[in-house]
Amino acid sequence: MKKRAIISLSDKTGAVDFARGLCGHGFEIISTGSTGKMLADAGIKTIQVPDVTGFPECLDGRVKTLHPAIHGGILARRDVPAHMDFLREHGIGAIDIVCVNLYPFKQTILKPGVHLDEAIENIDIGGPAMLRSAAKNHDSVAVIVDTSDYPKILQELSEHGELSQKTRLYLAAKAFAHTAAYDALITQYLGKMAGLPEFPDNLTLTYEKAMDLRYGENPHQAAAFYREIGPAAGTLANARRLHGKELSFNNINDTHGALELCREFDENTPTIVAVKHATPCGVGCGENLRAAWQKAYDADPVSIFGGVIAANCEVDADTAAEIDKIFVEIVIAPSFSDKAMKILTKKKNIRLLVGASFARPPQGADIKKVDGGLLIQSANNMLLPLVGAGCARPPECVTERKPTEAEMKDLLFAWKLVKHVKSNGIAIGKDGASIGLAGGQVSRIRACKQAIAHAHEFLGEESTHGAALASDAFFPFPDCVEEAHKAGITAIIQPGGSQGDAASIETCNKYGIAMVFTGMRHFRH
Repeated sequence: MKKRAIISLSDKTGAVDFARGLCGHGFEIISTGSTGKMLADAGIKTIQVPDVTGFPECLDGRVKTLHPAIHGGILARRDVPAHMDFLREHGIGAIDIVCVNLYPFKQTILKPGVHLDEAIENIDIGGPAMLRSAAKNHDSVAVIVDTSDYPKILQELSEHGELSQKTRLYLAAKAFAHTAAYDALITQYLGKMAGLPEFPDNLTLTYEKAMDLRYGENPHQAAAFYREIGPAAGTLANARRLHGKELSFNNINDTHGALELCREFDENTPTIVAVKHATPCGVGCGENLRAAWQKAYDADPVSIFGGVIAANCEVDADTAAEIDKIFVEIVIAPSFSDKAMKILTKKKNIRLLVGASFARPPQGADIKKVDGGLLIQSANNMLLPLVGAGCARPPECVTERKPTEAEMKDLLFAWKLVKHVKSNGIAIGKDGASIGLAGGQVSRIRACKQAIAHAHEFLGEESTHGAALASDAFFPFPDCVEEAHKAGITAIIQPGGSQGDAASIETCNKYGIAMVFTGMRHFRH
């Protein structure tokens, strides 16, 4: 039998050269619609699908290849005599290569203002059917979905006259992955349009690889970075690297943490966030970015070394000169001035990133892999509980002494910090600067003592006098209030809701500490 290949493509990159190469190896080309016209215009002889099926394309092109003359030629097992006898009896030619990529559903739904009807018309039916048929029968049929595989296939045909079983299995696996991702994206889109539950009974996730990484958290772990499919402007996944080498697994994870915390602050308030091992180590807000940097640096000049820096406004020359004094892995910002670029790019190992939005709240789901499954929750995109019209409910003062205006400002600042500290977490803030941060502790009192010790180590014992302390969850005992009093802390913010609230309130009243309840917990594990 004559060798035949069917070529039907949405992405026609490299198709002419590939088809010409197949012709050189004795293949007849079957094609459809615009692909057939393109090949014919290039001087490549093609057989149109209606000439194979004996039936015209119909229903505005919805039905073209769904016919036994196509699928019989793909699915017939060459090692089963009855299959081959059936093809001969009915005049069906075997099809040895299926080169198909699908209607551009993803590109369609990403267009601004796309209507559901247009999206529906870009759901491919015949294409996935051919791909799955060919992949199922890969012992006899090569299936191609990736244009980057064209050269490899032509080379193997040139060297051996046919494709190996190993190559056909590889191509089949890619085809099933391709159709699975395609169907998952349709499921995701239609589910959203139809208002299906946020957490369906059967979960399909659609991500595309942004890059392979050199390794994971450690050199013995393989890793890759995958990007969500959908509107992604302003996400870390679409940030641009202006300078420096490729990002590592840890770089991306740390930058994510820095960006998340930096987004808590108003873009009109110059803010610097320093993160080390996905944990905040210094945060500063100031009248300008240079002042904000100094506050973040002073909070922990040891840990900031080798860390990741997020700045929520343009990095200027003055700030760049300070950053340049130490080694940092990454600086991510909305932009860098020309003078700042000139200063920072002198160091080849620093990465400079732009393109992430500092006003964009967390989107989608927060996903954690556990043994044998996934934990999925909505993103923690709230700071305080909401009341009518989406307005935040202000914290409730529960003590005799109310916080001053300055203390309230410090309390809300510390509350933003502790939201991004690992539980059990304590954050101490004062005058727009992180004073002490402690997280990941198995007891709250230990975190409290550690945060105070952190402040005293780098800023002196007087640094906590008049400061505000935030706890990500309630106080079960008044011990943290006792420690706060010893350190001179005058205001506390916490969720409240413990059976021990009364004891904590009583202790605050004893020492004249103002305490407010938010009614919202911010565990972070």
